[in-house]
Amino acid sequence: MNISGQDFRKLRYPIIALGVVLILATLLVGFAENMKSKNEQAMQTQQQQLNQARQRYESSGQEKEIITKYLPLYRKLIEDGFIGEERRIEWVDGLRNVHQQSKLFGINYTISTQEEYKPSFALNVAPFTLNRSVMKLELAMLHEGDLLTLLNGLDAQETTPFIVRDCEITRVGPINTANLTPNLRANCELDWLTLREPQATKP
Repeated sequence: MNISGQDFRKLRYPIIALGVVLILATLLVGFAENMKSKNEQAMQTQQQQLNQARQRYESSGQEKEIITKYLPLYRKLIEDGFIGEERRIEWVDGLRNVHQQSKLFGINYTISTQEEYKPSFALNVAPFTLNRSVMKLELAMLHEGDLLTLLNGLDAQETTPFIVRDCEITRVGPINTANLTPNLRANCELDWLTLREPQATKP
């Protein structure tokens, strides 16, 4: 079949229209694919945000349970003086009370400046800082039981925890059971321990 010039002129506009339609169709298909891809990405982003929000919600619930469970214990540690500022006055008052109530012989003490404590054993107290204040005691004793009476009395007060780091007992003279006079002398070092909260460690 031969197409003459007259026939071509008649088909020219329909062919142009068809080309325009094909181009528009191609553009529409590309636009639709692009929108579909963007919608899928937006849906994935929203799904991730939803998952993150769900995880934060679940995490907040767990944190609330932990806080509810351990808050009374935390407050008790603050009340006892283990967390927070050191309470030297309470330590000294406790020492005097035990000394007087137990009717012990003379006692001398000194307390050094507080310092950060790094024990030899593994201990993780983060984010807190563990500190100690060394108290040196010199106690005149009738017998060894006087030292145990003093230490047990301090421990029974349930105040700031302490560790007996070192004790040395020496005889001051011949044992005399007839008179109530000191026979022994104890020289001890106690570590009074306190935890400092993170904000309290900032300069």
